[in-house]
Amino acid sequence: MKYRGGCHCGRIAFEVEGSPITEVMACNCSLCSKRGYLLWFVPRAQLALETPEVDLSTYRFNRMQIAHHFCGTCGCAPFGEASDPQGNAMAAVNVRCLEGVDPDALQVRKVDGRSF
Repeated sequence: MKYRGGCHCGRIAFEVEGSPITEVMACNCSLCSKRGYLLWFVPRAQLALETPEVDLSTYRFNRMQIAHHFCGTCGCAPFGEASDPQGNAMAAVNVRCLEGVDPDALQVRKVDGRSF
């Protein structure tokens, strides 16, 4: 299934393809908690950025392994990038930034990211 997503002002836009979203992850690390992320993970190749990469602002912290992308204009954080434990490039998509997705209808799996 294809989903369209982006930031509030429209500077960042993308399409992402994957299985229908039924479950998302809510991490309790300091950044995910403060930003209110609800994350859906897909292989990075399934996310097609429709805007130039130069328009992405990026924040990294702690072990610097995750690129948390956000819009430098409106501040929305639609997705991040990292590798899974097997080394595969993955995208962590914030479902709150996807069109036509009701976050309240999804099952939320809590993860103790504070302990990582």
